[in-house]
Amino acid sequence: MTGTGEDLASRRGVETDVYDPAEDSRLLADVACDEVSADDLVLDVGTGSGYVAATVADGTDARVLGADLNPHACRRARDAGVEAVRADLVAPFCDGAFDVVTFNPPYLPADAAAARDDWMEVALTGGETGREVVEAFLDDVARVLAPDGSVLLLVSTLTGVEEVTAYAGERGFSAAALADHSFPFETLTVLKLVR
Repeated sequence: MTGTGEDLASRRGVETDVYDPAEDSRLLADVACDEVSADDLVLDVGTGSGYVAATVADGTDARVLGADLNPHACRRARDAGVEAVRADLVAPFCDGAFDVVTFNPPYLPADAAAARDDWMEVALTGGETGREVVEAFLDDVARVLAPDGSVLLLVSTLTGVEEVTAYAGERGFSAAALADHSFPFETLTVLKLVR
């Protein structure tokens, strides 16, 4: 069944345009505040509501740019005071531009029975394995990193932390887990990736 985001929202009785911050967002923002310094230029990919970007900017005084494919997310992030642009991952950005790139990607494996045709589906579902969006990101993110730049990537055990780490390694990154938070159904990990 397909429909507009507005139709789906009214049937479910909830807003579906923008991913609201949850435990994953808070974990990534907390780690990023510890890793980012005031003179860094930071890109928050998949900025959603702008929570991670705003928290990092407020907590570090760094300049943080938010990017999201979802135009509703860009608008909401801007309303939260975040410089936000509509972008597909890191595609439009200059080579070597960012000291730190943060990303809380869509990481849930696709479930045809629960599929929806709205922006929340885009925000939550990372493809059949849950890694397709993460892999596309890892294929290009090194290009936009400054020479000593790093990536702070949130990964779930639902996606496969080891698989993501191995894929990042194939792209020239070394990975270190900076923080974990366990729930009954998954463990969230923030990986720091450097080249």
